[in-house]
Amino acid sequence: MRLTFPILTLSRGGAQRMLAELANRLFEAGHEVVVLMPSYATVEYEMKCPIVISPSAVLTEHDFPYGDVIISNYYTTVPVSERASAQGKGLHVRLALCYEPTFLPDNNQSFASYNSTRNLLVLSRWQQEIIRINHGIKGRIVPIGVNPDFSNTHLRGRGGGKIVISAIMRKPEGGFSGHREQDYLLQELDTVKQLHPEVDIYIITPPAEYASSSYLQKLFGEGRYEIRTPGNDSELSYHYNESDIFVSSSTYDTGSLPGLEAMRCGAALVTVYSGGNLEYCVHGHNCLMSYRYENRLAEDISALVKDKELRQRLAARGELDSQRFTWERSMQIFQSELFEIVSRQGG
Repeated sequence: MRLTFPILTLSRGGAQRMLAELANRLFEAGHEVVVLMPSYATVEYEMKCPIVISPSAVLTEHDFPYGDVIISNYYTTVPVSERASAQGKGLHVRLALCYEPTFLPDNNQSFASYNSTRNLLVLSRWQQEIIRINHGIKGRIVPIGVNPDFSNTHLRGRGGGKIVISAIMRKPEGGFSGHREQDYLLQELDTVKQLHPEVDIYIITPPAEYASSSYLQKLFGEGRYEIRTPGNDSELSYHYNESDIFVSSSTYDTGSLPGLEAMRCGAALVTVYSGGNLEYCVHGHNCLMSYRYENRLAEDISALVKDKELRQRLAARGELDSQRFTWERSMQIFQSELFEIVSRQGG
């Protein structure tokens, strides 16, 4: 099939990673894939398929090549995809990587965008149900995956070193990190450090975001945490492998990729319920999970610091449970759903 992906940015992040993985793997599977991006676009993932950069900062329907399917994602890519589809440039299918109206600005526009096409793909049962209740459309689920670069290299524990607790922080400037509850995260990590001064706390942040964020620079300048700025997957995998405990404080994720990647690398996961992480998280079985209102993140981290057997048991089970989440599986499901949607439309 001829597939067009209008994508605003391919900077480091879970949603962008999923787009990059699907586009690359569909291209390798023999499909004609084109990624269409605006003039200001950032590309931080290695792309194997062609990228077409528009001369304009705003994509128009005239930028789209003729194809079989147009795959929109973020709500601002939906109207232009609809217009291009109306010009005969491909059937419009939306891959919703988040449900924007609940947590991002301009929710009147993002809410209305879900009424544009019934051809909808989502990442989790939680997201599927939210959209079904609000819009009457039941999206088909395409699960997240984990890149083969992420695996347990059995680094931790060598030489009897300190327990390492890590978490990811993103640039707060710009208004896209409120759902990550990063102030709460730091508060709980500080509590853990007071209770267990012997632990080390690592904060992982994308290097480009650190370089452009005065908040992050000031925070790490205080010396309370060690900073890690991985520039690629092998470095990120190494930092997951350094970690005995990985912490996620996000309250709103359709997929919640970092927790799954950390599990694959053998870290014990302590997380806040974020909706989409129920696809792979089971409290007390492969992680410790709490609702945000319970304010229990520090307590759960502390429990794993004190109980090595529990920490190792949850980590081992998490690593095992994560194995079924691969990008190859995600691509195969995505491809099958596209074939089904196209054949249904043709009939």
